[in-house]
Amino acid sequence: MIDLLPLVLFAIVCLFLMAGYPVALTMAGVSLLFAILGKLAGVFDLAFISLIPNRIYGILINQNLFAVPLFVFMGSMLERSRIAEDLLKNMELVLRALPGGLGISVILVGMLLAASTGIVGATVVTMGILSLPTMLRAGYQPALACGTLCATGTLGQIIPPSICLVLLGEVISNAYQQAQLNLGVFAPDFVSISDLFAGAILPGLLLVLAYGAYVFATALFKPELAPPTIEDTDSDVNLFVALLKGLFPPVALIIAVLGSILMGLATPTEASSVGAIGAMLLAFGKRMLSIAILHEVAIETTRVTSMVYLILVGATIFSSVFRGFGGEELIEALFDALPGGVFSATLAVMLVIFLLGFILDFIEITFLVVPLVGPVLLSMGLDPVWLAVMIAINLQTSFLTPPFGFSLFYLRSVAPVEVDTLSIYRGVIPFVVIQLMLLILLAFQPGLATWLPNLLNGQAMQ
Repeated sequence: MIDLLPLVLFAIVCLFLMAGYPVALTMAGVSLLFAILGKLAGVFDLAFISLIPNRIYGILINQNLFAVPLFVFMGSMLERSRIAEDLLKNMELVLRALPGGLGISVILVGMLLAASTGIVGATVVTMGILSLPTMLRAGYQPALACGTLCATGTLGQIIPPSICLVLLGEVISNAYQQAQLNLGVFAPDFVSISDLFAGAILPGLLLVLAYGAYVFATALFKPELAPPTIEDTDSDVNLFVALLKGLFPPVALIIAVLGSILMGLATPTEASSVGAIGAMLLAFGKRMLSIAILHEVAIETTRVTSMVYLILVGATIFSSVFRGFGGEELIEALFDALPGGVFSATLAVMLVIFLLGFILDFIEITFLVVPLVGPVLLSMGLDPVWLAVMIAINLQTSFLTPPFGFSLFYLRSVAPVEVDTLSIYRGVIPFVVIQLMLLILLAFQPGLATWLPNLLNGQAMQ
């Protein structure tokens, strides 16, 4: 029974989280209580507790994590300065000649907004408020409109740059180094956040293309589900203006931020500061920058950043106590006992993460689960970038899957009363199938995630 204490600790933490208790306080409080009881029972060494302050200090001075508040600031500024609203209108103008042009516009704008914020709830709610009434007025079937918006809102899990990938990259990097130390490699390699950004680009673009192709095919073969947009008489003039003023500035900002990271010209933290300043300049150019907006953005940035760091502290305490009870050895033994080796172990982890995605947020799973299973899986020979991308897409699928997907609840909160919940559920099913197909493709073609990082690292070494 003592050998199973790590799993009991994990299960109790999950139960408290499901009951609605704060994430960081739950992980820290339950873990410390288990440590005290373990010490009294003589099965826990308090030396693991003495390591916690140094680990927390390492979090607070981690340069990579400084990118979190800057990316949050950038996304919040783009959202509150109504740049996304203007971008949607201009993209609709550019693509209205295509079958499903409005739906494709929503996907592309959602991709850019998701890349900026990286927060599923913010993207779904924003796009739902901006786009759902427009799509319904244009005659789009409610199920198709809702499915498109829900799927688009989850793109922040995989489209770089986003805080989700920053946090996952940091956790995977630590897990990779721990895996190498466990294997006796005392000069370990590391995986950077820019490697994860590069690895997520091709799968993310494939996902966006697949979403767009589905909407295009639906509008082409069943136009009653996605009627064409009525054209205006001044379309020629407006098209050029839309491309020049509405589309180019925000796209240029995203490309500048991401490109500087991938080309090695800037660290994620440096690039995120450029993004934050660029978002302010775009807001200023639209005459939307004011003291009130700056105050709102600053408050939102402080709130999200504080939440992330507090969860990090709680997760650090949890992982230390979990290891003190021999949790890492237990997980390794469980994986070794599975028939099928690394394939079965990876499949089991993906299934657990998928199910946890129904009850826990991305940040919670990143800090609670990945540090526990990551070192063991990576010790079995998996590529860290591939594993991180698979986890991100897996969670994205979980957030989209009925009946518990977070994305569905976020859209339900802003959808008109005439749109029933069943329509939302029905609309996301084709997009869930697309997600699963991408996961299968990545499982058999890991090069989709590893090719670009290897190419960029090879160029950097030459």
